[in-house]
Amino acid sequence: MELVVKSVAAASVKTATLVVPVGEGRKLGTVAKAVDDACEGAISAVLKRGDLAGKPGQTLLLQSVPGLKAERVLLVGSGKDEALGDRAWRKLVASVAGVLKGLNGGDAVLALDDIAVSNRDAHYGKYRLLAETLLDGEYVFDRFKSQKAEPRALKKVTLLADKAGLGEVERAVKHASAIATGMAFTRDLGNLPPNLCHPSFLAEQAKDLGKAHKGLKVEVLDEKKIKDLGMGAFYAVGQGSDQPPRLIVLNYQGGKKADKPFVLVGKGITFDTGGISLKPGAGMDEMKFDMCGAASVFGTLRAVLELQLPINLVCLLACAENMPSGGATRPGDIVTTMSGQTVEILNTDAEGRLVLCDTLTYAERFKPQAVIDIATLTGACIVALGSHTSGLMGNNDELVGQLLDAGKRADDRAWQLPLFDEYQEQLDSPFADMGNIGGPKAGTITAGCFLSRFAKAYNWAHMDIAGTAWISGGKDKGATGRPVPLLTQYLLDRAGA
Repeated sequence: MELVVKSVAAASVKTATLVVPVGEGRKLGTVAKAVDDACEGAISAVLKRGDLAGKPGQTLLLQSVPGLKAERVLLVGSGKDEALGDRAWRKLVASVAGVLKGLNGGDAVLALDDIAVSNRDAHYGKYRLLAETLLDGEYVFDRFKSQKAEPRALKKVTLLADKAGLGEVERAVKHASAIATGMAFTRDLGNLPPNLCHPSFLAEQAKDLGKAHKGLKVEVLDEKKIKDLGMGAFYAVGQGSDQPPRLIVLNYQGGKKADKPFVLVGKGITFDTGGISLKPGAGMDEMKFDMCGAASVFGTLRAVLELQLPINLVCLLACAENMPSGGATRPGDIVTTMSGQTVEILNTDAEGRLVLCDTLTYAERFKPQAVIDIATLTGACIVALGSHTSGLMGNNDELVGQLLDAGKRADDRAWQLPLFDEYQEQLDSPFADMGNIGGPKAGTITAGCFLSRFAKAYNWAHMDIAGTAWISGGKDKGATGRPVPLLTQYLLDRAGA
């Protein structure tokens, strides 16, 4: 879908469908009133009949309205006088998109300047969410269906804005388009079946990305290099699988050579059986989504490449498959990490932190400004925060605050959990420096505590996206593309873009 921004009178545009908001109590804003005047009160006459109450997201389609060049007018309820919240605004836009998809028109014009969104400026903030909602709503994953989805008639949407805000709306659309592209890439990777999407496949995806973008350097560390580097924890996770592990390094130099990079670390467990600590069979198919941390880093990088942000960014993807076999790691095994610290593996299903801990040590060589790891790490995070909010922890209050703020601005929220020293004690082991689990209490926090022991050399934050990376079960089952909006917003803020 192509998004275009224009500053013209809504009543004068020639389009298949003109979308105009109507408030509760038949209230028309400035734009809607001008359209109503142009059609000699035809919209007011319809509203007087009570066919549209004006509640947020309600729609009413009018055909062949006299005095307008638009073939149809779609009225959409915008609620009472107060500003809409982010959720209501997104639902309104999604409602409009749902109607437009069912029409045969190839284009539509949205004249929604009259609607205010709380805590969003009238141009960039409001239209960024609008554009992201429209573009993400176009996503379809049907590559393994014998019957593909029908091509949609709607190819172009024009957003009308006042002349003073035109530049900011164009900037919003540019950023939203890049984020939607990144989210689609993340969703594609997450939705692929694990017999195709394994560590070597992700490595090939990285190489393809490097070939397509000259400013991107790609290095793939195979299992021999992983072992030679002393990454005993990382190596242990993949040793039970026929699919060898890969550490993928993507280095984007968009800033000055002397600028310290930001580092994103993604957990890429392409399938997680739990290893010898085997998971229950029900729902195990969804463990193909255990690489969504790595997928979200891929997607964020795609957005950064599209926007050519003036920053330096290193992406580290820790990719392995966790399988049970005669060569698999056992509960009770002790491994030595790249940092020299030893870990007693008490549960082989706590494998994400094992690939991440060595990757966090590897990140030190880049002398980063900040390191953020993203992982579908703990079921405990779903218990604590559900599927709406990502968990966030870190060793630097400023970094954590920046990420929380980015989540609010991107409407991709996170919530901070504590990393108090008391929780560290749960990781004590009588046989090694630490165990890889801390017992049933505060599982998300103790996982963060484990990672914190390998991230002392820099400012670090950990995002647990176990509840937000995919939708579990039902017709909407699949990867969500989160937290690409949050991560991209964080980097946009750092770049001042």
